[in-house]
Amino acid sequence: MIIVTDRQPKIQAENILSLADMSAIAHCVAHYPDPRAASLDALKIVQKNNGWVDDGQVLAVAQLLGLSAAEVEEVATFYNRIYRQPVGRHVILMCDSVACYLMGSEDLATWLRFTLKIDFGGTTADGRFTLLPICCLGNCDKAPTLMIDDDTHDLVSSNNLQQILEAYA
Repeated sequence: MIIVTDRQPKIQAENILSLADMSAIAHCVAHYPDPRAASLDALKIVQKNNGWVDDGQVLAVAQLLGLSAAEVEEVATFYNRIYRQPVGRHVILMCDSVACYLMGSEDLATWLRFTLKIDFGGTTADGRFTLLPICCLGNCDKAPTLMIDDDTHDLVSSNNLQQILEAYA
């Protein structure tokens, strides 16, 4: 976690971010009248290539956007799909809304925790999966729902859950 002080450390963004990341971020900034509006897109770019966003990358993004580290950190910690610590190659977001709960998500969550040998917030020993709860995936009419990476899986049951996981080898 970044400690916010009056003085932001000076870093060389090119020592932290790839040239491709910096170019993509510059492209995003050009589409917004205020660089703060590009901060979420910039964090997504960094995360896509790194899997998560570390403190140095937050500082580098802030420097590129001309913002304080605190302003970028606020965005990074507000959005639950920006990961501020390492995650597995595949992130499973298990919906824990009332609709999914009523349709059996609690049993699926128990099955996932048992099968993967992790609890919510954990990553499998082989680094394949991280299991996280999410308050709603907006797919209530097809509950229970989970998302793996950017793929939404609906009407999930104990009958098809193993097959879904196997697709993410």
